[in-house]
Amino acid sequence: MGRLLFQKLGEMWGAQFVIDNRGGAGGTIAAAAVANAERDGYTIMYDATAHSVNPSLYANLPYDTVKDFQAVFLGALITNLLVVNKSVEARSVADVIALAKATPGGLDWASSGNGTVQHLALEMFRYRAGIKLNHIPYRGGGPALNDLIGGQVKFFFSNAAASIGHVRAGTIKCLAHIGRGRLAALPDVPAVEDTLPDFEAYEWQGLFVPAGTPVEIVQKLNAGLNAVLQQPDIAERLKQLNVEFRENTPEEFRVFVAAETEKWGRVVREANIRLG
Repeated sequence: MGRLLFQKLGEMWGAQFVIDNRGGAGGTIAAAAVANAERDGYTIMYDATAHSVNPSLYANLPYDTVKDFQAVFLGALITNLLVVNKSVEARSVADVIALAKATPGGLDWASSGNGTVQHLALEMFRYRAGIKLNHIPYRGGGPALNDLIGGQVKFFFSNAAASIGHVRAGTIKCLAHIGRGRLAALPDVPAVEDTLPDFEAYEWQGLFVPAGTPVEIVQKLNAGLNAVLQQPDIAERLKQLNVEFRENTPEEFRVFVAAETEKWGRVVREANIRLG
């Protein structure tokens, strides 16, 4: 997503954005580098949901998530699907809840790894539904999805972009999604919130700059990226990827991130999850 947006923005501005992928520690290594960068607009951070989860997962972050960053732009909302192996007889969220309550020891449920949105979604589902789920963490969504298809695990909240092809092919079953409303790509699939009100767990991506970056730089980046989303080729590509997007301001994105941080902090505390 980041490459797609910034390649187009570079074309529109006649500029070049150099992508520096700094993985590790749930994105905290990259965030620490940006928090300490010059406030000149030349070092920016395109991050994701982990930015709102890490303050609760890690006891000693080398930065303050709120004070050290300025929110600029919400770039993408990506829903996850509640997918199950074809052998599972459940046909709805209510059926899954009933099955979990009737299964001694609870249901084994895959995730893309400890602390990921998929992990937190299953913990929130477990808590809200009042059921027992046994977390089976994988090293990424791909291996989890492969084992779901193979039947080694039966339940998974999967990134829609990765799993929708398998759903359409009938390789796996999709019982619900964990966004709001209906999905354009799967209009007959209900939301989990139809059964558990206000249940929502998006993967999101957005742009941040170091706190103290001049407001005119923040506004220019925000306006530029909003313009990118209005380009027909970008809008069509995002639609193909089942990515939701909307025009937004830095303040709207700041409020969104604050709400996500509060929500995931509550889930982490309730599930007693700790990574460092």
